Amino acid sequence: MKNEELLAQVIEKARQWLTPAYDEETRRAVQRMMDQEDKAELIDSFYKDLEFGTGGLRGIMGAGTNRMNIYTVGAATQGLSNYLKKNFAHLPEIKVAIGHDCRNNSRLFAESSAGIFAANGIKVYLFEDLRPTPELSFVIRELGCQSGIILTASHNPKEYNGYKAYWDDGSQVVEPHDVNIIEEVKRVKPEAIRFNGPKERIAILGEEMDRKFIEKVKSVSLSPDLVKKYHDLKIVYTPIHGTGVKLIPMALRAFGFTNLTNVPEQDVVSGDFPTVISPNPEEPAAMEMAIRKAGEIGADVVMASDPDADRIGVAVKNDKGEYIIVNGNQTALLFIYYLITKMRENGSMAGNEFVVKTIVTTEMIAEIARRNQVEYFDVYTGFKYIAEVIRENEGTKKYIGGGEESFGFMPADFVRDKDAVTSCALMAEITAWAKSKGKSLFELLQDIYLEYGYSKEKMKYVVRKGQTGAEEIRQIMARFRGNPPQQLGGSPLEWVKDYATLVQKNLLTGEEKPIDQKTTSDVLQFFTQDGTKISVRPSGTEPKIKFYFEVKGELASRSQFDAAEARADEKIDAIMSELGL
Repeated sequence: MKNEELLAQVIEKARQWLTPAYDEETRRAVQRMMDQEDKAELIDSFYKDLEFGTGGLRGIMGAGTNRMNIYTVGAATQGLSNYLKKNFAHLPEIKVAIGHDCRNNSRLFAESSAGIFAANGIKVYLFEDLRPTPELSFVIRELGCQSGIILTASHNPKEYNGYKAYWDDGSQVVEPHDVNIIEEVKRVKPEAIRFNGPKERIAILGEEMDRKFIEKVKSVSLSPDLVKKYHDLKIVYTPIHGTGVKLIPMALRAFGFTNLTNVPEQDVVSGDFPTVISPNPEEPAAMEMAIRKAGEIGADVVMASDPDADRIGVAVKNDKGEYIIVNGNQTALLFIYYLITKMRENGSMAGNEFVVKTIVTTEMIAEIARRNQVEYFDVYTGFKYIAEVIRENEGTKKYIGGGEESFGFMPADFVRDKDAVTSCALMAEITAWAKSKGKSLFELLQDIYLEYGYSKEKMKYVVRKGQTGAEEIRQIMARFRGNPPQQLGGSPLEWVKDYATLVQKNLLTGEEKPIDQKTTSDVLQFFTQDGTKISVRPSGTEPKIKFYFEVKGELASRSQFDAAEARADEKIDAIMSELGL
């Protein structure tokens, strides 16, 4: 499409937002963009509609069809309401729960959504203030709701907000409901959004529900005796300005830990995230202040949560006395290793247990499960797929835990999404368990590698923003599909798994086999003869294409750990160079 045609279409769409159907503040913002000589902001705000995808909505806040505002949020809520009324027409009352994080406009979007649900005859449970995403998931199940939403953009920069939809089992919606809701949302016209429903249909949730949630969190503890013995181990925790500020310290104290140190500057709840560029515990800069505090007091473990408290970041002291961030694969590894090992110690294994990981997460988890005769499942990225496995095996098999490389873990099935509240409490318990064996968390991680084999993982992403970004990402995926590398890191490429076709092919023998997944996904995986795994996928929530690397190595003793790390880093860097990254 020529630039003149695009601009003409954008202006036509923008003019509709100048009508009385939209509030005065919105109309002023649109007029300001139209009056600017540079039309880049106007084009980006209106060149497409912000899509309600399988993960809900996520986008930059502002006026326009491609922005997060009460009208795009309203259309999503109206479409979800329409679908719920069709799907649960047999129920005397449909119920939903609503939560939100610390972001600017999150409360506005939550209250607007509550009014729309209420206007559609739906009973609403709205939290009195910001709450962690895992608590919203818990509440859906606890109150027997048919759905729920949370207003959050997770760890995205401050300009963003988002909207995630949940189903009656407390997980984010999956097929067929996700695609059906999308179709309903697409049909909603601005004039059909029913704002401002009756207040009596909206019930406010507060501290009583917090206490019920924390009681459930406390039930996950496997070593209460060790927590009692090491109750005063030194813990530094930061919510990075987000929703974990209240409930994560509450969970740690409920477990029995008494020596918590906070980072006062980051306890300030703010959607501007004033102390960080990105409120993401995956980014070292976000944990810098907490690590500095840990150095001052000699902390045993440092933990952080992202703005909606579903992701957990962990830092530990290495053998040189430096605090290093444990990556998401290693965090999941520590959890799975502890849960399986401790359950065996406690004699609580019944033989029907299972764990779940995502396909881009370390294969070490699968190795630990295999050697311990625990069933494991590989699923697509997203905890809704982990929740789907739990749902399918409910009543016959016992869920132990599940995680993914992006700093997310779900230690229990009373929450059906990643859960930093329970994870922080459990990680503190793992620290106490390691201490009881005369080890630090860092040494415990090294011992896992010594027992099960060494691997190193890294992730790199390429950002492609704006109007042309999506097309560039499509072209990158097409190039890798049509012309996969012949070797990587000095090892021949053996298997290529293409989840878009659900076919895996051995490039050395020509053998083809089906991939055991229910649905397709735009993911490619390359496996070399020496055990290297590379995964490539576009992000479902951000304008990025992500590359995940895992290489194997040799580790015979703790003293060789640094050398093994250096060799693995060198190999990953070489592979990145081969791929043009």
